[in-house]
Amino acid sequence: MHSIRIQLLGFITAVLLIFLVILNIYPLTSSRDLIFEEKRSAISGQAAVVASSLSGLDRLAPESVREVLRLLDLGGYSRTVVTGEDGTVVYDDAGTAGAVTDIADILSSLGGKSVFRSHFTSEAFSSSCAVPVYSRGNMIGAVYLCEQDYERADLISDIQRSLMRISLIIGAVALLFAGVFTTVLLRRMRELVRSIRIVAGGDYAHRLETSGSDEITELGNEFNHLTARLEDTEKQRRRFVSDASHELKTPLASIRLLSDSIVQSGSMDGETMREFAADIGHEAERLQRTTEKLLDLSRLDDGVQVIPEPVDLKQVTVDALAVLNPLAAEKDVKIRCDLSDGCVVMANTDDMFHIVFNLMENAVKYNVPGGSVQVKVNAEEDKVLLTVADTGIGIPEEDRLNIFARFYRVDKARSRASGGSGLGLSIVHDAVLAHGGTIAVGQNKPQGSVFVVTFPRPTSEETGI
Repeated sequence: MHSIRIQLLGFITAVLLIFLVILNIYPLTSSRDLIFEEKRSAISGQAAVVASSLSGLDRLAPESVREVLRLLDLGGYSRTVVTGEDGTVVYDDAGTAGAVTDIADILSSLGGKSVFRSHFTSEAFSSSCAVPVYSRGNMIGAVYLCEQDYERADLISDIQRSLMRISLIIGAVALLFAGVFTTVLLRRMRELVRSIRIVAGGDYAHRLETSGSDEITELGNEFNHLTARLEDTEKQRRRFVSDASHELKTPLASIRLLSDSIVQSGSMDGETMREFAADIGHEAERLQRTTEKLLDLSRLDDGVQVIPEPVDLKQVTVDALAVLNPLAAEKDVKIRCDLSDGCVVMANTDDMFHIVFNLMENAVKYNVPGGSVQVKVNAEEDKVLLTVADTGIGIPEEDRLNIFARFYRVDKARSRASGGSGLGLSIVHDAVLAHGGTIAVGQNKPQGSVFVVTFPRPTSEETGI
């Protein structure tokens, strides 16, 4: 966490420094550039005016140049120099008249160029301009003007000092806010990490207190949702283990009791012993069915991928009907089928058989004597439907949301008497979802239940048919 704090503060500081550097450099640079351009325009224009005024003279003599400059009334310049064509100083208010100039800009202007220079120091803007003087097309000399602007230099310096003070204040306040922000942010992150560790320790009932609407709050809400799902999953796991243990313990206890009775009875006749042995066989068969269903659920939970193949739902229903006919005859239940051709789905054959068989078996087992089961398989434009409706005891409205839960029974006593484990519909539900389908349950009119299973209808390219 400390490294994250350092990284955040380092990033914020870097961004702040970049901002403050720009704040201190850009306005000053822009201001200096504007002043430089203003100086160029003003001094170059003034130098051109002087050169134009001197161009009316045949030659640059000290008296005539001094008279022209007096009439022009040049003010505000720290130095004014006029030279002849050979570089001899004709006029210099600094008092060097008669000497040969050594000012490089004047020498350049005597070569026919106009030269402007300007630079800024903490004390003044120093600007100068040198231009040639022509008379009747011939160069007769040069004019050099130099200016020292202290007022604007002081103004720029004041602005610079003000920006420095503002930058220090902004930097201090920004770093203070950055420190507070990172402290609050990391405190919230530590709370989230602490909550994760608590849940990792097995306390799935723990919830993180969240407030606000930012990303960390959203992360906290997602953590709470995940924890709630983990808590529900853990409750289901414990209930599943408890129910599975009970389902396995019951037939085992019966087998143990019956076998002990046989062992401890020294005078049991053959008929009674055969009955006990038959009961042991029934309990073993019940134990085997429960174990197989648990293995099916484990396979579905693990998401074991199987290679889908074209499965004719009509043929699967016919196969399941052949197995269930004896049970239907025993229960005095009639099974009617309405099976359409071309009802092919991409699935696993065994899973499809489990789905159809379990739904039809439940419809027969939980029916009433003289009742009926209606099985319909048909195809629509983009889906294949399996409908199993019965005239049995039905499912109460309050139980319909739970019938696909493992080991759930609507009528527990009656379900146990009929050999039900409460796993059949769970297997059906998981198998349907595993093959991209949906299952819904409703009430049959006037009595009974109806299950509707829907699968996506494959294209001819998928089935190869």
